[in-house]
Amino acid sequence: MNYTYILTCRDGTLYTGWTNDLEKRLRIHNEGKGAKYTKSRRPVVLAYFEEFNTKQEAMRREWEIKQMDRQQKLELIRHNMQ
Repeated sequence: MNYTYILTCRDGTLYTGWTNDLEKRLRIHNEGKGAKYTKSRRPVVLAYFEEFNTKQEAMRREWEIKQMDRQQKLELIRHNMQ
């Protein structure tokens, strides 16, 4: 399984990425070994994720989410919480 995810960083910013191992990737982000962006914004918390069968689908969705503005991302997260 492949995942597209959104993290909430300590400073309130959002980070979007993709992975094929969500738990491991979250741990790596919080160890400071993940993306350069999250390294100085730890701890990070998983706010949202979607599952995909292929890497290509997850990467495509990552790109789509990265095109959204902050409000759209927050709405996506809120909608998922309901």
